Amino acid sequence: MLEVSEDVRAEIGDDEAESLLAGAHAPDSYDCTSCRQPGDSLREPTSTVLFVGDETAVLAFAHARCIPSQVVPVDEQQLRGAVESINQGADGAPEAAAAPPVPEQVVPEQVARVTVPEPITAPPAAQPGQSQPAVLGVTCGIVLCGDTQHAALVVEPTGPVGRPGSAAGEDEFLSLLTEHGFQLVQDVNQAPVRPRAGWSVLMAMGQLHAILQPSAAGGSAAWWQAHQPLQVTPGWRAAAARKSEVIMYAVPAGTIGRQPREDLLRLAMDRAAARGLLAAGMLPLAGT
Repeated sequence: MLEVSEDVRAEIGDDEAESLLAGAHAPDSYDCTSCRQPGDSLREPTSTVLFVGDETAVLAFAHARCIPSQVVPVDEQQLRGAVESINQGADGAPEAAAAPPVPEQVVPEQVARVTVPEPITAPPAAQPGQSQPAVLGVTCGIVLCGDTQHAALVVEPTGPVGRPGSAAGEDEFLSLLTEHGFQLVQDVNQAPVRPRAGWSVLMAMGQLHAILQPSAAGGSAAWWQAHQPLQVTPGWRAAAARKSEVIMYAVPAGTIGRQPREDLLRLAMDRAAARGLLAAGMLPLAGT
């Protein structure tokens, strides 16, 4: 019941992928590299997760319900330090075929490309009919809802997000999200409800990798994925792990901007909520 994504297959090669699917190199039991709980590849869908450094590639296994099969770029030093624990957890999972070095990507801090729940049109400056991915800024912070601290992500596009076929330049970012179960926030002190099933926040090896959304083919797919895994503070990671969930807030372009401190971020969020420009959903945490 093993799942090998096309990205993983491209890294390890067809022969190794077929051997895994035939059960030659896959363990019957393993510790999920996401939730760390035991798994059984003979009885439940299991994802192959390939951690790739500059010179090292390590194949691990995860419950398919936790994360899809994928390639996860990680720091080479961090990967080497984790090899022993991954192998022990996966009952001696084999090291995958040598992967080519991952080219270093220079990306503005906490900014990455995203595929929104529906295809989007380009910002107004683009030619009609031409589409391009939106660019989102993702900011991590601790948000107080009542007396409870929650790990939170604040997502803000760098430009308007439109609907397919629209060249009017209207920003439909919040509307697209509310159609998926996110709700407009009236009071930031009130924790939001969960959107449609299938949304989650993917952590791996203590870093933020992606926000997942339900896939039309079943399971989950990346809605937002970091070009490079984002480091989070120990406090943020502890808050997320304590409740096994993260609040995702979303605002239209130009609503909040970059705030240097969490208190200033909270003030900006309160102002956005008062203007009806803040949407949110409580997303379960996938990974650690």
